Amino acid sequence: MKSKRNKTIDFSLADAPADVMARIIQAKKEKSFSLEQVTNKVINGDSFQVMDQLPSHSIDLALVDPPYNLNKKYDGMTFKQMKPAEYQQYTEDWINKLKPLLKASASVYVFADWETSIVLAPVLEQYFTIKNRITWQREKGRGALTNWKNSSEDIWFLTVDPHDYVFNVDQVKQRRPVVAPYKEDGHAKDWQATKAGNFRDTMPSNLWDDISIPYWSMPENTDHPTQKPEKLMAKVILASSNPGDLIFDPFAGAGSSLVTAKKLGRHFIGIEQSLLYCAWGQYRLNKANNDPHIQGYADGVFWPRNSLSLQKKYLKEKDNSK
Repeated sequence: MKSKRNKTIDFSLADAPADVMARIIQAKKEKSFSLEQVTNKVINGDSFQVMDQLPSHSIDLALVDPPYNLNKKYDGMTFKQMKPAEYQQYTEDWINKLKPLLKASASVYVFADWETSIVLAPVLEQYFTIKNRITWQREKGRGALTNWKNSSEDIWFLTVDPHDYVFNVDQVKQRRPVVAPYKEDGHAKDWQATKAGNFRDTMPSNLWDDISIPYWSMPENTDHPTQKPEKLMAKVILASSNPGDLIFDPFAGAGSSLVTAKKLGRHFIGIEQSLLYCAWGQYRLNKANNDPHIQGYADGVFWPRNSLSLQKKYLKEKDNSK
């Protein structure tokens, strides 16, 4: 029996709520979808098949989290590690399905571990403009006696057009405590003094060290083995899309990208092969109707790890000053 504090979403298909299962679209081989049919929907099916059935030139932002080139089990299905050339072909195959769906101004983010990145990068640069490689410092990772602990992942920022793309830098600033406040003429310079502390909103870099992997006491946590945090998805979505844009995830897993898109006022389409993961994702989408909160994102900025009490203190003071 789980602790009351354990909020992990891990129900079985037999226990899945009826209203959750009713909203999931089942893909059929002979069917093509209109944009209206699939917008704000989770599709249960094979991404390589379903992408052929979606409307072309409709996607503003694609978030692609394919199986890394590792031996890994997903809901009873096993992804087996490939030879580098085979994984490159696998990558080309999904890119060739994805690219016709993208608008000319679209951006794409691709997730990978460091070993997969070595194989992935040469393929990505053939099809897109690589704008940056983001390093996500996950905090957790397995130690090793003969190598450095692996506690980071890569996120490749790509665009269809090298110049025509969305990037909202002011939407993804980080609020950091000021250790050594600098004053000019007796006034705070580039920082704000509050009863909760001194803070500066800083420009975002390509090193993300403020995002933790979801854990058991977080409402967003599921039993998916490689779930991405909503906070991570929020950075990507806020930076590279606008409200009302269409976000696409062809390997949607437990739905973090879709839930975050909904919370931030974007539309979405997600494809996932596992019906169980679809159910977990749809359950989270249903919950998002009443809870748009994204842990670690408040007051229009991103906060450091483990700063919830600080955020509450800051926001309380802000409300009291109105």
